[in-house]
Amino acid sequence: MSIELTWLGHSSWWIKTGEYKILIDPFIGDNPAANVPSTSLEPTHILVSHGHFDHIADAAEIANRSKAVVITNYEIATWLETKHGVANTVSMNLGGKARMPFGIVQFTPAVHSSMLPDGSYGGACGGFLLQLDRISDASAISQTPYRLYYTGDTALFTDLKFIARHGVDCLIVPIGDLYTMGPEESIEAIQLVRPKLVLPTHYNTWPPIAQNAAAWIESVHKSTSAQAIAPEVNAVIRL
Repeated sequence: MSIELTWLGHSSWWIKTGEYKILIDPFIGDNPAANVPSTSLEPTHILVSHGHFDHIADAAEIANRSKAVVITNYEIATWLETKHGVANTVSMNLGGKARMPFGIVQFTPAVHSSMLPDGSYGGACGGFLLQLDRISDASAISQTPYRLYYTGDTALFTDLKFIARHGVDCLIVPIGDLYTMGPEESIEAIQLVRPKLVLPTHYNTWPPIAQNAAAWIESVHKSTSAQAIAPEVNAVIRL
C-alpha cells in the first residue's frame, strides 16, 4: 500500500494512506497559494498544530461537513467544540501519543507561539510525528511503520534530534524565515533529524516569507544525506 502526500500550499498537507485521508493545518479559503476549494476536501482526520489563523482557518468548516476527527492540543480541541460545534475531537498535550486507525500520532514540541483567531489562548504549539501503518499484500500491518515528522511552525532547537531518535523517513520542515526557522537553520534541523526525505513548508505564500526552493534543495544535498524535494502545490508524492 502506497502512502500519498500532497502539499496544498503554505503549511497545509494532505496524506492518503489506505482508506484514510489526513489533512494537516487546513488553511485553504484565504490561502493565496492554494488552488483547491475547501469544499472539495473530505478528510477522515484533521491535525491542527497550533491556533494561528494560517493553520486553523478552515478546520471547523471542514470538520463539521466531513465529520472528520480533529486531533490537536486540549485548548484548541475545547475551542473547536465550544465555539464551533465540532463534535469529533481528540485532545492531546506535548509528548502524548494516540492510536488512530491509520497508525500512531504523537504531538511533539515546537518553539513558536499559539493564539486562536478570536484571541483565545491556543495552548502549546506543536508538531506531529506520525507512524503510518504499512499494509502488506497479505493485509497484515508491517512492524516497521512509515515515520513522517511534520515539525509545525518552529525555530531550530536541539531536541529535534531526540524526537527523531528512532529514525524519520520523511521530514516536513519550515523554511520561510521571519515567523519560523529559515533556510539556513532548516539545514541544521535536517542534520539533527537525519531523514531520508525532506520537504519544505511555510514559504512563498506571501512576499515576507518568499524563498528560493531550488537553492534550498542544493544546500540540502550539499550539506546533508537527505533527498530534498520542493513539490508544486497539489503535486502528489508517493512515499
